[in-house]
Amino acid sequence: MTPPHLTDLPIRALTVEDLRHCADLSEDRGWPREDHKWGLLLAAGNGYGIDAPDGLGLAAACVVTSYGYPHAGPELAAIGMVLVAARYARQGLGRRLMTHVCDDVLKGVPLTLHATPNGRPLYEELGFDTTGRAEMLLGSFRPDPAPEADTVEVRPATAEDIPRILRLDTEVFGTDRTHMITRLPAFADRLLVAEDAAGDLTGYAAIWPNMETHVIGPLIARDSAGARALVTALAAATDRPLRTDIDVRHEELVAWLKERGLESVAFNSVMTRGLPGLPGDWTRRWAPLTVAAG
Repeated sequence: MTPPHLTDLPIRALTVEDLRHCADLSEDRGWPREDHKWGLLLAAGNGYGIDAPDGLGLAAACVVTSYGYPHAGPELAAIGMVLVAARYARQGLGRRLMTHVCDDVLKGVPLTLHATPNGRPLYEELGFDTTGRAEMLLGSFRPDPAPEADTVEVRPATAEDIPRILRLDTEVFGTDRTHMITRLPAFADRLLVAEDAAGDLTGYAAIWPNMETHVIGPLIARDSAGARALVTALAAATDRPLRTDIDVRHEELVAWLKERGLESVAFNSVMTRGLPGLPGDWTRRWAPLTVAAG
């Protein structure tokens, strides 16, 4: 019996039962395993994969996180963790998987993704345009030796804060992502909120474990002072190196983070299809929860 061509192999839905194979695929391509993040993405989103014909796990995989009110259908979908096993690279599997997801599963839905320089040409061929950039920063955070006077109150979030966080997040992100944000208390090691003098919620941020690092995201704040206060408070809770992905338009925060010990690791292109740019208010959106989820 003649074996099927790789691009003829069926695409199937992934579940949390596939988490180990997804992490194996990450490791195969030289990425961290990121089991914790894969668990969130597979629970809050929809994974798609192609089983390896040699029976050893997955040949390719990606995850889609859809946003919007459930009764109305997706208003925006983020595609992330697009991976092809090294032994099957450059044989059309990535294009096959992305074409299926973009043109069949998500037909008519506005799309976004963060692209590495290697992945960007394929996404451009599939109709994505670069509409922004994010800078990945990594390093050991050094507290400011001369911190500014406290103008923003930062404290741990409580259960009573969740509805307020959801309202702020929908306003800033531009669409509803309740199913993702309500998982933050269990997913993150610490979730903080920022308030002004009147007690109004002006921002929130989380820090979550990712292999040997802690990732700061999402980071939502009214202004740079609020973003710095949230980052400083989160950094005080860990001895691990910090990682975060900052919208490059926030030049002041990027410069401050570099002064505090973080270094530039990589740049990713923020790409969209079916819309001219991400919805919401970018001036208050400093870092995503994870680039894989938009």
